[in-house]
Amino acid sequence: MKSYKLILGLAVMAGAPVALAAQPAPVQDINQPPASQTSTSASSTDDVEALKRAIQSRNRALNDMQLQIDELQTEVSELRGVSEEQAYTINQILQRQRELYQELDRVASMKSASSPSTASGTNTGGGSSVNYSANLSENESYDRAVNLVLKEKKYDQAIQEFKAFTRQYPNSSYAANAHYWLGQLLFNKGQLQEAEAEFNIVIDNHEGSNKRSDAMLKAGMVAQKQNNTDKARQMYRRVVSEYANSSAAQLAKTRLNNL
Repeated sequence: MKSYKLILGLAVMAGAPVALAAQPAPVQDINQPPASQTSTSASSTDDVEALKRAIQSRNRALNDMQLQIDELQTEVSELRGVSEEQAYTINQILQRQRELYQELDRVASMKSASSPSTASGTNTGGGSSVNYSANLSENESYDRAVNLVLKEKKYDQAIQEFKAFTRQYPNSSYAANAHYWLGQLLFNKGQLQEAEAEFNIVIDNHEGSNKRSDAMLKAGMVAQKQNNTDKARQMYRRVVSEYANSSAAQLAKTRLNNL
């Protein structure tokens, strides 16, 4: 009995390697990456694409932001130009008012010292105002022309008054102002060549006048309206060069930048 069990055990042990050898070994294709490596590669590709999309989106946002900044800078520049021009205009109005008050004081002083008769010079016929001021003194004649602009707003009549004044008093201390005001009135009416001639008189013949820088600026504006950009640019640069700290120079700089 023991011999039978021994023989049976030996037989089982001898058959075990044969059974193990009969099971086929797993086969793997060396040209195909493992499944875990394929999954990792796909995930990396997705990450790269997502990063590219994020970069493109950021670049578009930056471009849009830069466009908005450029537009805002343009608007600020335009507003600065408008503000400077308004400040210049206000300064001119205040300056003219000061001049007017000074002239009124001089006229009042003259009248208190002597009372010239001007009744015969009154214009009641509604014609040219040249006849009206023919008998007025130098101060009164200039004061009359200024009042026609600032108070009465009779600009066409003021043009005739200033023309009469400059003919009758070419060497007056008010001559530069009279030519400047006449040029301004003609400029407002669109009579550019005549306006330019008046401004040039101030520029060429009245170097010490406080109206000279303004006359230069207005001469440049005349040239600009005549589409003579080179001449306008030259005149604006001249204002900046000769009157660097004036309000006229500041406005000239703005106009230069916009040419």
